[in-house]
Amino acid sequence: MRFKDYWQLTKPRVTQLAVFCAVIGMLLADEKIPSIRTIISASLGIWLLAGSAFAFNCLFEAASDAKMSRTSWRASAKQTLGAKQISLFALFIGSIGAYILYFYVNPLTMWLTLATFFGYAVVYTLILKPITPQNIVIGGLSGAMPPALGWAAVDNRIGPEAWLMVLIIFCWTPPHFWALSLYKTDDYIKSKLPMLPVTHGRKFTCLHIILYTYILAAASILPYIYRMSGLIYLVFALLLNFMFIYKAHVLYKNYSDALAKKMFKFSILYLSLLFLSLLLDHYS
Repeated sequence: MRFKDYWQLTKPRVTQLAVFCAVIGMLLADEKIPSIRTIISASLGIWLLAGSAFAFNCLFEAASDAKMSRTSWRASAKQTLGAKQISLFALFIGSIGAYILYFYVNPLTMWLTLATFFGYAVVYTLILKPITPQNIVIGGLSGAMPPALGWAAVDNRIGPEAWLMVLIIFCWTPPHFWALSLYKTDDYIKSKLPMLPVTHGRKFTCLHIILYTYILAAASILPYIYRMSGLIYLVFALLLNFMFIYKAHVLYKNYSDALAKKMFKFSILYLSLLFLSLLLDHYS
């Protein structure tokens, strides 16, 4: 089904998480709730530009995606959509997204969003991912930017509070993606992508997941230290970090693909609940 093929190219689940983090940034940027017009316009523009970047990512990685069970079903990998079709689609939705952000939000948000998703589609996909097992760490900044984009949409600048949220996602990204790469190691071997479990092994990767969960825990406390949030957020942050660190240690001591998959799923829940607790604290 052609619509479904195009829709899947935008990686809707990943895009939803990015827009969710952007909306949190919008809601935290001011004491008052932003206008519905701003929230809808910024969310739509960011969604379309993110979808464009993900479509280009699928195009650039079509050959490696075809070798992996996790991605071989994509239209780009199966070649049910050609390079010209994907490129035109990505340019079309990206142009609409940029137009919406520039004229209905503000130029700063448009340029930041363009830079963010150019960094993902080009710098991360074409340069970092094929050459270094630290691709997730270095390239994580692009994926961490949505709260700053949302903040800029409301405040027309990026406050220090927004950068704290960016830092949290930046620290969260490695353990999140390394958990995925652990139970999909065979796929990455087939695709010849130098993910950490492929280049350094399972034990080394699990150890790094533990280290980054501690780094993440420290970063997640900064909103409270900076007085961006209060006790409600602190309680949630401490509880969620305890659970994340505990799961990381269990994964290291008793590795299984099933545990790695649970770790990956929990990481998504962790980020969602952590940001929701920021929001709850802000409006309490």
